Amino acid sequence: MTLSQMIIKTLKDEVKPAMGCTEPVAVALAVSKAKELYCGDLSLENPDFIVDVAVSPNIFKNGLAVGIPGTDQVGLVVASALGIVACESEDGLEIFKNITRKDIDRAYELINAKRIRLKIADTDAKIYIEVKVGDQVLFGKSIIEGRHDHFSLIETQDGIEFYEEPSTCKSAQINPLYEYPLYELVQEVEKLPYDEIKFLLEGYEMNRKIAEYGLDNTCGLEVGRTLHKNTTRGILSDDLMNRSMILTAAASDARMSGVSLPVMSSNGSGNNGITALLPIVAYAKSTAVSDDHLARAAAISHLVNGIIKSNIGRLSALCGCGVAAGTGASVALSWLMGATQKQLEGAVQNMIANTTGMICDGAKIGCSLKLATSASAAVQSALLSMGGVIVPQGNGIIGKTADHTIKNLGVLSRHAMDTVDQVILNVMLDHVSE
Repeated sequence: MTLSQMIIKTLKDEVKPAMGCTEPVAVALAVSKAKELYCGDLSLENPDFIVDVAVSPNIFKNGLAVGIPGTDQVGLVVASALGIVACESEDGLEIFKNITRKDIDRAYELINAKRIRLKIADTDAKIYIEVKVGDQVLFGKSIIEGRHDHFSLIETQDGIEFYEEPSTCKSAQINPLYEYPLYELVQEVEKLPYDEIKFLLEGYEMNRKIAEYGLDNTCGLEVGRTLHKNTTRGILSDDLMNRSMILTAAASDARMSGVSLPVMSSNGSGNNGITALLPIVAYAKSTAVSDDHLARAAAISHLVNGIIKSNIGRLSALCGCGVAAGTGASVALSWLMGATQKQLEGAVQNMIANTTGMICDGAKIGCSLKLATSASAAVQSALLSMGGVIVPQGNGIIGKTADHTIKNLGVLSRHAMDTVDQVILNVMLDHVSE
């Protein structure tokens, strides 16, 4: 497979529409698959029917307090119940797109009858969801791991229908594309046929629509809407940095509160997709940009996001929006501004020097604040780099090149942040028990 083919395949695999936070989405997806495998009675009249759900600590953390699309509810128990009563696995990451009020009522009948049992799995995997739907005789079982829509096991009482060795599943997460130097990938993106990447333009429109919803309606923390009001009052200026903050935060306000609109995700995260694309939308509002350049900028942003997440983990104690997607947006903005290789890499150096300390304490409405910070930093880092201001090697974890710096960030994430992750989870569990 050529490098250009690898890029196209990766973009098609990793850039997908998703409705709702991808952690409860993935749980509902696993539950719906197990439900479809179960041949027994799914009604409450079956006294032995039960749904057992075990998730990795990171899935639990990110699904604990985030809104479910089409509902006013949050959390993985609700997502699991909806997976039984309303969801079909063929809908993939858009599994919540047809939720009704009646579905929510039926889901709560299951929850109140204590038919949903949720626990944290004893695993080091970042993305792991194991579901068994069944009774004392019949069952359907599914496991998702590695990616939010990647099944590694499908089983019934009659035997295993599909199984992927853990080592195979783990290696499947390591995309050889991400081992290429960042600038080499950018150069290859510049040469791709437009027809091969124009599908990426859909993401701009999708994410812009949910941002506009967040600006026009009361949802989430109203971070984007409140900042926008201050621009109309003349307190904040209507410039690129503020437009980036406002659009990105507004989209997160809507998404984290459970608005039933899809977003174009990036590397398994809707918020990453929002952060990777909306600063570019903000730039295009004041600067004429062709569809060809917009498609290439999107490709660059998604790829940089993927490179960094392959180093820190798809789920991490570091905020992926802050250190990965925001960096992707900054590199893409620099590219649109005509950056040299040094300036493109400078955007990475500036972003990682700035945002590395941002932790992920789960998906929730407060994420819109972090996305606003990341979008603002993306613009700032690009403009500083274009002006020759680049954090030099030896400042903290900043390496000689952008690729070195990203590797250093990965070392930090792998060797220091697992402890942080566990402490964050413990604090969140304390809140639940209060």
